[in-house]
Amino acid sequence: MSELEEQIRNRRRKLDELVDSGVDAFPHRFDHDGEATDMHERYGHLSAEELDEEGIVVRVPGRVRAIRGHGKVQFIDLGEGDEKLQLFVRRPQMSDEVIALLDRLDLGDVVGATGAVMRTRAGELSLALEDLVLLAKAQRPLPEKWHGLTDVEMRYRKRYLDLIVNADSRRVFEMRSRLVRQIRNFLDQRGFLEVETPMMHLMAGGAAARPFRTHHNALDLELFLRIAPELFLKRLTVGGFHRVYEINRNFRNEGISTQHNPEFTMLEFYWAFVDYEDLIQLTEELFCHLEAQLLGESGLRWQGERLDLSRPWPRFTVREAITHFAGIPAERLDTVDALREELTARKIALPTTQTYGYLLMALFDETVESHLVQPTFITDYPVDISPLSKQRDDDPRFVERFELFMGGMEVANAFSELNDPRVQAERFQEQLAAKDAGDAEAHGFDADYIEALEMGMPPAGGEGIGIDRLTMLFADRQSIRDVILFPLMRPVAEEASEEPARSPLPSDEESDR
Repeated sequence: MSELEEQIRNRRRKLDELVDSGVDAFPHRFDHDGEATDMHERYGHLSAEELDEEGIVVRVPGRVRAIRGHGKVQFIDLGEGDEKLQLFVRRPQMSDEVIALLDRLDLGDVVGATGAVMRTRAGELSLALEDLVLLAKAQRPLPEKWHGLTDVEMRYRKRYLDLIVNADSRRVFEMRSRLVRQIRNFLDQRGFLEVETPMMHLMAGGAAARPFRTHHNALDLELFLRIAPELFLKRLTVGGFHRVYEINRNFRNEGISTQHNPEFTMLEFYWAFVDYEDLIQLTEELFCHLEAQLLGESGLRWQGERLDLSRPWPRFTVREAITHFAGIPAERLDTVDALREELTARKIALPTTQTYGYLLMALFDETVESHLVQPTFITDYPVDISPLSKQRDDDPRFVERFELFMGGMEVANAFSELNDPRVQAERFQEQLAAKDAGDAEAHGFDADYIEALEMGMPPAGGEGIGIDRLTMLFADRQSIRDVILFPLMRPVAEEASEEPARSPLPSDEESDR
C-alpha cells in the first residue's frame, strides 16, 4: 500500500469513527459571522486590551491549514489563500465532543469555530475556542510541495488544490475578476450597452479560424461553436445599437501554446460613426484606466520590466515595423517575389496562401512580434488578410486596421468596419477562393450578413481585446494556463506516452476578430 493510500485509509477511518459517534460530518449549513479575512478587517486594528474589554464572540468557518501543539494547549490555523485566523485551544476546557473531533482532525478539514476574538502573547489575532464542529472531512491529504513541471501540471489539472494552497494563484483570479469589472465600468460610463449573442452558429464567421462542430438533434442541423461574435454585434449596429459590447467565450479548433487555449474569453465592442483612429484613443484610455484602478502607483510590470503606458503610444505600419525591427529595406516589402525571397533566405515557412498579405504577415510574425514589449500600435494591414475591414483610400492594398502589442504578444485588434455590402460580398468570394486553395481558416460567405448590410450599417469602428492575455499582462504571468481556471489539458494517460500537442504557428486566437 502506498503512502497516499495509507493516508486516505486513515482519514476515512477517522470519518467513520466520527459518524459512528453521532457526528454529522457534512452538515447542511453553518451560521457564521464572517471568514478569516473578515475577522482581520473588523478587529485587526484592536489591541489585546480592547478585545478583552469588548468580549467579542464570533462564529468562523475555514479550512484547517496547520495544527500545532499536543498538550493542554493547541493552535489551529484556519483559512485559505493569504489570510488565516488562529484558533487558541485550551483542551481541558473543551467538551468531550470537541476533544473527539480534535483527536481526529486532519489538515484540509473544513470546520466551524466559535470563540472570543483575542490576541496571543505574540500579538497574533486569534479565536479563543469555545466550540468546534466539522463541516466537511477531507478524505485526501493536501499536497505539500508545489514546484517543478509535475506540480505545475497538477495545478492546472486540479485547480481546486492550487487555490487552496497557493495564494499567488488566488490573487491572479481575483485580479482577473476585478479587471473584467473595471472594463464593464469603463464602457458603461461611456454609453456602451452590454449584450449577449449566440454561441452556436449556422456558419463560423467573424474571424479566420478553424471551428468546433456540433449537431442539434431536434432541428437536425450541423452547427459551429462561436469563433467570434463580430457579425452578430455588427447586425446590432444596423438595428440601432450604436455603442455595443460583449464579454464573450469563443472556441477555436487550433493549437495550444503559452498564448493560446481552444476556449478563451474576449471583449468585443462596436462604436458607430467613428473609425479606427478613435479606437486608438479609446484603447489608450482603457488601459490607463485599468492600470490606475488595479495597480495604482506600482504600475504595470511584465517579466521584470515596467511597461510605460504614458500616452501616446508608438505607432508603426506593418511595413515600417519590419524595416525598423528586422532591418529589411522598404523596397524589399513591395512585391510577392521579394517577400518570398526574404522568407526563404531567413528559413521561415511559407504560408499556405502565398498572396502579398499572407507573405508579408508571415515575415512580420517571425521578425517583429517578439520586439514589441512596450505598448505599440501596428497599423495598415494587408487587405487580403482583413476581409471585414475598410480599405485605405490612399493605398487599397491595405486596410484601416491596427493591432496592439504588449509583452511581445497581440492583445487587441481593431479596424474601421467595412459596411459596403457589395465590397463585403466580393471579399467573401475571395475568401472562398482561398478556402478552395487549401486555407482551412478562410472565411465563408455569409449571405444573411450581406442582407443585413444592405439595410444600411453606419460607419463604425470595432475592436476585440483578449481578456486572457490582458490578465497575463496585469498579473505578470507568462502562460495563458495560469490565468484560465480550468485550461484544456490532454488526458493523463495520453500525456504519459506522448508529447503535448503544439501548434507550429499559433493563430492570434485571442483578438483576431
